[in-house]
Amino acid sequence: MYIGIDLGGTNIAAGLVDEAGVLINTLSTPTESERKSEKIADDMIELVKKLAEYNGYTTSDINGIGIGCPGTVNDETGEILYVPNLNMDGFNLAGYIKDTLHCNVHLANDADCAALGEYTVTGNGAKTFILITLGTGVGGGVIINGKLYTGFNGMGAEIGHITLVHEGVECGCGKKGCWEAYASVTALRRQTMDAIKKNPHSIMSELYKKENKITGRTAFDAAKQGDEAARAVVEQYAQYIAGGIISVENIFQPECIVIGGGISKEGDYLLNPIMEYVNKYRFNKHLKQTEIKVAKLFNDAGIIGAAMLCK
Repeated sequence: MYIGIDLGGTNIAAGLVDEAGVLINTLSTPTESERKSEKIADDMIELVKKLAEYNGYTTSDINGIGIGCPGTVNDETGEILYVPNLNMDGFNLAGYIKDTLHCNVHLANDADCAALGEYTVTGNGAKTFILITLGTGVGGGVIINGKLYTGFNGMGAEIGHITLVHEGVECGCGKKGCWEAYASVTALRRQTMDAIKKNPHSIMSELYKKENKITGRTAFDAAKQGDEAARAVVEQYAQYIAGGIISVENIFQPECIVIGGGISKEGDYLLNPIMEYVNKYRFNKHLKQTEIKVAKLFNDAGIIGAAMLCK
């Protein structure tokens, strides 16, 4: 048995996972992100103890603990180098928990953990497997020969920052035209608001007034009700996603690319226009092609992948 922990700015989620990647049980607790590093780590330790106890184990029965953390980590030393929205920069999280529980502890970027989780459950043994996560930003993880590819410095697979549009929309990283600035859910909300301003009588506008906010679902929900302006937003957004996918596919030629993040719950309504664009412009039309599909695990992917770091 292994325990995977997904450290987020809002919640800490932990799960007991078996060798096959099956999630047995989960627990969570609020992160309370303003606290000191040690307090947050202590809550992780309590989650580990409770998970073990609830399932009839002791901590000595756990083969390893894996932790997925946003930001930049040193996966060799277990240190958090930089993490947004948490006061944990420079903290050796893996070492702290290892010293307390006396078991193997591994730390990795949360998007990498999500990729490893999806690969474990849905990868079907692919030699090269890529997860693309569409959320506040665009993240991802690359699996090559069953192992995470992180580059020589742990920063590999920052695919959200490939350039999609030269000198385009400014990205949070400071560069202009990143894929993240067009294909993230943050970008989709901006695109939806721009469309509402141009189409004040659209169904999107009605949904905005009703909910008093723009979400990643606003344009999709309106498009499903026949709103032409919303359909245009969805189609353009799908093309932005597809443009980046084509670049990723051309670099790696993986057997499988999986699209994750909450917006992937739109399923075929998102995937079909993406595939229409990809099939039109992909480079390897005359060769065996990459399978592109939506994720299956959603929030569980990070927990399962973190646990699988221990294997």
